[in-house]
Amino acid sequence: MKAKDIRELINFIASSGLEEVNIETEEIKLHVKKTAEAAINKVVDSQAIIPQQVPVQPVVQQPAQQPQVVAEQAPASNNTAAQEESDKYITIKSPMIGTFYSSANPEADAFAQVGDTINKGQVVCIIEAMKLFNEIESEISGKVVKVLVENSSPVEYDQPLFLVDPS
Repeated sequence: MKAKDIRELINFIASSGLEEVNIETEEIKLHVKKTAEAAINKVVDSQAIIPQQVPVQPVVQQPAQQPQVVAEQAPASNNTAAQEESDKYITIKSPMIGTFYSSANPEADAFAQVGDTINKGQVVCIIEAMKLFNEIESEISGKVVKVLVENSSPVEYDQPLFLVDPS
C-alpha cells in the first residue's frame, strides 16, 4: 500500500462514521480508532462499560503582556523580500506523520539535495511510519532550492520538506 492509498483509506473511515476499523492483509496490518471513547464503550462480558464524567478544571489564561513595538523598516523589507522569494517556489509537503530520511541508508547519497534537478514522480525522501518505509515522490519538476528538514527528524502531516523552483 502506498502513502496515498493509506491517506484515502483514513479519509474514507473518518467520513464513514465508523469508530474502529481493523484491516489485515499479507502486506499490511492496519488498526484505526476514530475516538478514545470507542475504547471505553467496548462491551465486556455482555455488559457495556459506562464512561464516567470527569470534572474539568477551567484553564485561566493570563493576559499577554503587550510587546513594545519598535518601528524598523529594514527588517520589514527583508521579510517582504523573503516572502516574495518563497512565493515563487513550490513546497513539497509531508503526506504523513513519521520520521524523515533523506536517503535509503546512512551510507547512500541523499535522494534530493540543494541544487539537484528533480522530475515529477522522482523519489525525494523516505518517511518511516509504524515501521513502514514510504517513498515520497515529487509531484513537480524543478530545482531543489532548500531542504527544510534534518535527516532522521520527526515530521508532521503537511509539514514543508523541500522548496523547489519550478522554472
